[in-house]
Amino acid sequence: MAIVKPFKAIRPAKDKVPFVASRSYQEYSKKELEAVLSFNPFSFLHIINPGYKFDKRVSGPKRFKLVYNRYLEFLEDNIFLKDAQDSFYLYEVKKDNFQCCGLFCATSVEDYQNNIIKKHEDTIRPREELFAHYLETVKFNAEPVLMTYKDDKTISGIIESERQTDPEYHFTTTDKVTHKLWIMSEKEIVNQLETAFTKLKALYIADGHHRSASSNLLAEICKKNNPDHTGREPYNRFMSYLIPESEIKIYEFNRMVKDLNGLTKKEFLIRLDGSFRIENKGNTLYKPTKKHHFSMYLDGEFYSLYLRKKVYRFTDALSKLDTQILFKTVLGPILNIQDLRNDKRIQYGYGKHNIIHMKDEVDQGNFAVGFSLVPITMDQIKAIANAGLTMPPKSTYIEPKLRSGLTIYEL
Repeated sequence: MAIVKPFKAIRPAKDKVPFVASRSYQEYSKKELEAVLSFNPFSFLHIINPGYKFDKRVSGPKRFKLVYNRYLEFLEDNIFLKDAQDSFYLYEVKKDNFQCCGLFCATSVEDYQNNIIKKHEDTIRPREELFAHYLETVKFNAEPVLMTYKDDKTISGIIESERQTDPEYHFTTTDKVTHKLWIMSEKEIVNQLETAFTKLKALYIADGHHRSASSNLLAEICKKNNPDHTGREPYNRFMSYLIPESEIKIYEFNRMVKDLNGLTKKEFLIRLDGSFRIENKGNTLYKPTKKHHFSMYLDGEFYSLYLRKKVYRFTDALSKLDTQILFKTVLGPILNIQDLRNDKRIQYGYGKHNIIHMKDEVDQGNFAVGFSLVPITMDQIKAIANAGLTMPPKSTYIEPKLRSGLTIYEL
């Protein structure tokens, strides 16, 4: 059973919320970041880029302390306000042909430890430790872990009923994304939601594996240092955003490789022929349409690669993933890329226009070959997580990508 709790959020004053909420700072170009910091004093980016106030770049523990200072200033200036009641926060995102509606809530470290909150990616211990130290210093979660759950009629009924009321926030950002947020604090509704989630067997992390792992590590540190630990302290939970499986959007990551590992084009195609039935599609833009089917762009031409299933052996859920198949049949044995995370010879791209970008990069000589895959499904993610396995890096690009600073969970 999943433990999902309401909390007293720190959130922007109503008249300032469109200016406060920001995308992840990694999504901004250097010029964009400079423009926001220069002309928007309310942006959450001022908190996570605290050195801007002093025209100085800071990092490590010094930055962590300054982040906390900027956060305090936002509270002191009433840019951020604290809710008086424990609440769930219903949040809707809508753009183009994508829409989702889910809950900001506090999820349990104990559930993470007991594998009720399930994972499908590896985490890197030094990153866990660094972010745990960051959380220990700044004392808040501002970026939720994105999780998904099996569609549930009771939960969806409560959500749909709330969506018929006027939201607390309703605004559109400059990237043409519409945002709505409702505060759900009535005791009866809160209890109904908590009870409904206890009937779910699992929650699945979609995005935020390092954030959840770091929150777990922080809880272990705080428990060890607190002789009066009860299990009810705020550090025993972390902020998450939960949406039903049907509302998550998963995109593929394409792969581009800088060289053919010393092989000629003909030698490379002959090596591929051992695992795939190859068809030359010429210069027509070509994308795969089903699992175990790949598109390749090489030397000005597209190829379809159909996996020879009598040659490749399926042994578990991981072996059935197209990203794993490509690694086991091509990237590793033929192109000698063993470290998918750190090898400089491989790069990744996502998005509906990425196959065009991939073609351009190969045509310009920046890469020798590109591979396009179909998106991994939620069922495949669940199968990997349920089996305790992990996917290759850059297997999924998942939406929604959430704003920072809309709700904050104090630790």
